[in-house]
Amino acid sequence: MPCQSIDEDTSKTTTIIWGVLMRFDRCLPALLAALLLTACAGPSSSPGGVTQGMISNPPEDEWLSYGRDSNEQRFSPLTLVNDANVGQLGLAWYADLDTARGQEATPLLHDRVLYVTTAWSMVKAYDAKTGALKWSYDPKVPRETLQRACCDAVNRGVALYGDRIFVGTLDGRLVALDKASGHEVWSKVVVPNQQDYTITGAPRIANGMVLIGSAGSEYKARGSLAAFDASTGAEKWRFYTVPGDPSKGFESDAMATAAKTWSGDWWTLGGGGTVWDSITYDPVTHLVLFGTGNPEPWNPAPSGRSGDNLYTASVVAVDADTGKYAWHFQETPEDRWDMDSDAQITLADLKIGGELRHVALHAPKNGFFYVLDAKTGQFISASAFAPQNWATSVDAKTGRATLNPDAQYDKKGTPFVGLPGAVGAHSWHAMSYSPKTGLVYIPANLAGFPYAAAKDWKSSAMGYQNAQDPSVVAMPADPTVRAKILGATVGALVAWDPVAQHEVWRVQYQGPWNGGTLATAGNLVFQGNAAGEIAAFTADKGGKLWSMPVQSGVIAAPMAYSLDGEQYVAVLAGWGGVWDVATGVLHDKSGGARNISRLLVFKLGGTATLPAPPPLDKLPLDPPPFRGKPAQVTQGATLYARYCFPCHGDAAVGGAVNPDLRRSAMINNASAFKAAVIDGVLSQNGMVSFQPVMTADDAESIRQYVVKRANEDKRLGEK
Repeated sequence: MPCQSIDEDTSKTTTIIWGVLMRFDRCLPALLAALLLTACAGPSSSPGGVTQGMISNPPEDEWLSYGRDSNEQRFSPLTLVNDANVGQLGLAWYADLDTARGQEATPLLHDRVLYVTTAWSMVKAYDAKTGALKWSYDPKVPRETLQRACCDAVNRGVALYGDRIFVGTLDGRLVALDKASGHEVWSKVVVPNQQDYTITGAPRIANGMVLIGSAGSEYKARGSLAAFDASTGAEKWRFYTVPGDPSKGFESDAMATAAKTWSGDWWTLGGGGTVWDSITYDPVTHLVLFGTGNPEPWNPAPSGRSGDNLYTASVVAVDADTGKYAWHFQETPEDRWDMDSDAQITLADLKIGGELRHVALHAPKNGFFYVLDAKTGQFISASAFAPQNWATSVDAKTGRATLNPDAQYDKKGTPFVGLPGAVGAHSWHAMSYSPKTGLVYIPANLAGFPYAAAKDWKSSAMGYQNAQDPSVVAMPADPTVRAKILGATVGALVAWDPVAQHEVWRVQYQGPWNGGTLATAGNLVFQGNAAGEIAAFTADKGGKLWSMPVQSGVIAAPMAYSLDGEQYVAVLAGWGGVWDVATGVLHDKSGGARNISRLLVFKLGGTATLPAPPPLDKLPLDPPPFRGKPAQVTQGATLYARYCFPCHGDAAVGGAVNPDLRRSAMINNASAFKAAVIDGVLSQNGMVSFQPVMTADDAESIRQYVVKRANEDKRLGEK
């Protein structure tokens, strides 16, 4: 057999061999990689080139992909920082970022360079030891893209392969950059249109192909996962997650099968099921495993849909070479609660029932922890890691959930407070797995969410298309109710035994939306939190050993690397995301909800210090007197809930990232408010014109609603 370029990685036989070796001896793959690199010359065998073999089994001092390796375990084998000396950790260096929005990315480290994305899909490269900026790339995402981004202008990171960096942009492009210079090599729009789709997730690599999905299940999107040639950007295959218009035929047998689980005219709204985060390439099985989002709209009634709605709210596996369907496991049938299954999928070899099994570990939004056979998708076990009330039980043999009739709000005709809520018991915030402890470390949200079906709902050209009426369940200006809801909204770091399916320890947090986790061989778990600190805990028992305030809520996950005999821990700080932009009164539950976006890098004996934070720039709550009419407020509340709430917060209470309209000077003047809402004078800031769906009278009704809400909260004593 002729010597093959490692850069191409197209031999399935080689992949199978790699998989066998990985299963039975973790040392042999590294040895084989070294031998292959010596024997074979090719594009990626040049100095600095990143190969598939390196991604699957990275050097212990590097972090080459979003989850560090193909297993997505987010486990660092480094021990230079450990449970005996982590108290000596200090700031080595930091870099201020030029995007004051939510920061969700995991930095990658290769050849002494850190590569990281920021909000608005910008990419930066830093000297990993000194923090010196080597280059910066701005894809110039139009700021009006924010209108179709459900959850802030965030990005979770890049992929490395060969001599290139790959990033998905918020406006739906996949871009290849030269790793050394940051210069654009190629750029391609990879979404069906740039009205309903965005990209926030990190790409992954599978044998010379770049894998990426998209977001948009609150709009009119049809979910898919696609593979693109890393050299040219040519599309190699695309797997759709929901069937399209039956009259046009189906792309595959898998789509024909899925169509039998739908009814009504679901395709007119896209169908949802977007692959907006989790993608895991498994070299052992040569499958790509990925999670899918909710069907669209959430409320099934307007489109007349019923049934399981495959392949939404599922883990799906396809052949890595062809994208052909292999298996699926649906975690939330008939998902009407936004219980996406897009949370990270982790692979591990676990001894279950006396047998070593190659499994997929998954803790999705719905509150259950699932263990599945990675090759076949066979259900092995599930158990609740967080309180939930959408299901009454999960079948011990099949894993299928039995739905709670009260949770089917569209059929009951009454609002329903779901546990977990739409933000999920576990969302995109990365979990980690330690082979040393056998535990999974889950950043859990313990928070409810109210659902109310909109009456006589029709789709529109802009805004959320989820057929909900948030105005019915908006946070009331009642201190007793607010206190009760605030008290019940918390978060936790949960250490979970995936074999025994039970909690081993937990760290309780004042609020939800805390950062992803990093496990290390030094018996440590690192996590940032919403209160604005980064902390280290013992991986076996959860004891807190070290923490440092970082001036901003942390939602991203840390990573680790080493240089010149020193271990570093890096994390992005920068509060934002859906919890900040949409939850209103709840956004500051942890007390650290302000955005100071930075890349922070720590090491033992680090002596760098952060500058004093700037004073909080918070305008006073000083609204004009309310002189509107009750009918205006009623109409304004409905319009606000549909078009404004996703960015400006529940009940018109804004977060730290987008303007709090109650405090805006524009609510003092009808003409100024109309100029923003209808005329689009602030479109360059992301505030697009809503003229396609609103009139000037509609804008005035929204203004009167906001004025009334501001006066209510001022009377409650808010400043």
